[in-house]
This record gives sequence, C-alpha cells and structure tokens, in this order.
Amino acid sequence: MKATGRILAALATAFVMAVSALFVSGGTAQAGLDNELTLNDEQGRTLTIQQWDTFLNGVFPLDRNRLTREWFHSGRAKYIVAGETAEDFEGTLELGYQIGFPWSLGVGINFSYTTPNILISDAPITNPLSSIITPNLLPGVSISADLGNGPGIQEVATFSVDVAGAEGEVAVSNAHGTVTGAAGGVLLRPFARLISSTGDSVTTYGEPWNMN
Repeated sequence: MKATGRILAALATAFVMAVSALFVSGGTAQAGLDNELTLNDEQGRTLTIQQWDTFLNGVFPLDRNRLTREWFHSGRAKYIVAGETAEDFEGTLELGYQIGFPWSLGVGINFSYTTPNILISDAPITNPLSSIITPNLLPGVSISADLGNGPGIQEVATFSVDVAGAEGEVAVSNAHGTVTGAAGGVLLRPFARLISSTGDSVTTYGEPWNMN
C-alpha cells in the first residue's frame, strides 16, 4: 500500500508539473507580439512599428473557382514614438500585404480586400470618431488592384489612417480578401508601416501565410 501511495503521489506531482508547464508556455505563446522594427528619424525620435495577434484564415472560395484564394484577416498594428518631441508626431499608419504568386492562366490576377471591422484606440488618432468600432457606424474600407500576370511579388497597401501623438493602435477583425486568376498557391506576407509627416518610414513584415 505504501509503495502504491508513493507511486500515486509521484504521478500526481508529475501531472501538476506538466499542467504548470503548459500554462507557463501558453502564456508566452499568447503574448501576441508577432514582429516589430525600430527606426531613428532625423529629429532624434525613435519610431517603432509592431504587428500583434496576426491571423489569416484561408477558406474555401465561395465562387468555387480553383483559381480563387479567399481569406479573413484579423490583427493589430501599433506604433510607438519615443523622444523629446514624441507628442508632436504626425504621420500615417498603413497595413497591407506582399503577395506572391507563381503564374496566371492567360489573365491578369485581381486582388480585392474589404475591412468591415476597424477599431482605432489608445491614441489621439486624427479622427473625431476614434475608438469606435466600424461595423454599424462607419463604412468599411475596400480596395481592388490588378496584380498583372505572374510570376511575381506585389505589395498592396490595404488600409491607411492618419495618426498623431506618441503612440496609437489600429485593429482589424475579419477583413475579407480574395485573389482571383492565380494558378498555384498564393503567399501573403502582412506588413505594417509608419510614415512620418517628414517622410521617414519604418515597415515591419510578418511571416508568409500560404493560401493554397
């Protein structure tokens, strides 16, 4: 009985340690910062641009066309300005993709993107309706672009907003994108870019997402 009790106690201890390790590692994985990049501008300020919680959910295309790739995109872009004149910062925050495709079948490749849900928060964004979620209150953003004939890599800015102040954040939820006319897989590399009013620019790129 004593031996059995010691075995059960050891198993219980091992289980608790395993569960504890799971929660510790889970907390690290859920930190949310995907990538960032920093630049020192001509005014001595440090500009940092970050992407958080990026998720591209590739789905079966609704048109059932084998040359169509369809996905939904959620994530956040955040900027931070440090320095003596950080509060005076003005510029533009952009979100977008680098799109890679192998070839097309005799037609140009078309890209379309719609953002039905946009959240602007944590900053004096130069918009009187900041911190409002857009689904029922503000129109979404739509863009369509001809990517030409493959193969190639094209960069498309899908969303742009004027920003001001030392920090700010823009979030998108279930933005809808499609690429039509692509034969073979399509790779999407999301990016976030901060452009100051004086022309300084810093861009951070995420990992490629395969839209097979």
